[in-house]
Amino acid sequence: MDIKNLDHSYIAQTYGRYDLAITDGEPSGFLGDGREYIDFGSGIAVNTFGASEAGWVEAVCAQAKKLSHTSNYFYTEPQSRLAETLCTRTGLKRVFFSNSGAEANECAIKAARKYSHDKYGDGRATILTLENSFHGRTITTLSATGQTVFHTDFMPFTPGFAHIRANDIAALEGALTADVCAVMMEPVQGEGGVLPLEAGYLAAVRKLCDERDILLILDEVQTGNGRTGTLYAFEQFGILPDILSTAKGLAGGLPLGATLFGEKVENTLGKSKHGSTFGGNPICCAAANYVLSRLDDAFLGEVKAKAAYFHEKLAAMPGVAAVSGMGLMIGITLKEGDAHDVALKCLEKGLIVLTAKDKVRLLPPLNIGYDDIDRGLAILAEVVA
Repeated sequence: MDIKNLDHSYIAQTYGRYDLAITDGEPSGFLGDGREYIDFGSGIAVNTFGASEAGWVEAVCAQAKKLSHTSNYFYTEPQSRLAETLCTRTGLKRVFFSNSGAEANECAIKAARKYSHDKYGDGRATILTLENSFHGRTITTLSATGQTVFHTDFMPFTPGFAHIRANDIAALEGALTADVCAVMMEPVQGEGGVLPLEAGYLAAVRKLCDERDILLILDEVQTGNGRTGTLYAFEQFGILPDILSTAKGLAGGLPLGATLFGEKVENTLGKSKHGSTFGGNPICCAAANYVLSRLDDAFLGEVKAKAAYFHEKLAAMPGVAAVSGMGLMIGITLKEGDAHDVALKCLEKGLIVLTAKDKVRLLPPLNIGYDDIDRGLAILAEVVA
């Protein structure tokens, strides 16, 4: 069977695929086209512990043998246990489960607008997001995304969004008009170039939102679930959002999104106000319960140590101009050359890396070993030199 020809013949060609058909996952990465690949991408921050970690496989298989799916008209233990864990570990109050980051953000947007409408009536529905942000591929989350390159082809886009400069308090204050109900931002802009927000800026945003009863939504689809060295990145900024969205690594390789609500909005979405057929699927929730059980303080400390190791080694590479990011969410600015070309050359040598705008982006599995780190960095150093 020629996987690539079947793809070209029958799958909508919406992805700029690399010339690699992956067939198997292993602890160090993937197998495909007859060779091994070291993984510095983890399926774009999805495979929290790699492609086929034994404990994760066991948790998924055990739940699949017990109960694969039932509708959300009924209770299931994996979903309830996962909600309890997410709330107790974040300080937020309730959870809505979906299937992806875009859906989690859609839910956050709906909840913010309904909260404001319930309390203030019509005319207070605008959500501020940041220039260079990325919030998803649906029409509404594309509208929320602060990159004009995404605002083509699919008009009309959903109204009610305005985009402001990141880390600019004056720009935020000027945009906080009477029609604003929420501010939505990523603690680290991932697709926008792996750019962390400034701690002082996020603290000021939280203060301004509190003063005006404007909700603060944090999009932690990519930064969440241990990626930055804490369970969620907001913990490193000393703030608590009103709404938090997450997905990607939550279930470690299965589709699961979650929108967490703080005290103000914990009861905003009542019966029949939102729903999802597959959201909170028992198998996906069992996988997420396993992932969160592994993400204790000791493990997260190892993530921070590995991040420091990456940063030190990368900063010393002759071809690297700068390194950005938080935890194992790393952006590399090159002294010369094109990030996409670097990704292609790394793939030829057996290393999977990603890109974000003009940067090389690294999102390795959180449990990656130092031997694999060193092997991958040796390939990357050779390419960027």
